[in-house]
Amino acid sequence: MKANSNLRDLTQNELQTKILELKGELFNLRFQLATGQLENPMRIRDVKKTLARTQTIVREREIAEEKVSVKGV
Repeated sequence: MKANSNLRDLTQNELQTKILELKGELFNLRFQLATGQLENPMRIRDVKKTLARTQTIVREREIAEEKVSVKGV
């Protein structure tokens, strides 16, 4: 998936920033949904999936770092 490869190219700090941005966007979309102002409800689904993908990449990197530190000991 193209978005996934773009996310994997980001650094750890950039991924954390992206997660914060996505959480903010998701909050705003949910607020718009509650007030009846949301034009594209599918955008919520897209943002949630992108957020999950980003969090998965962060966790994969954490696990990889743990494995390296355990083998190095």
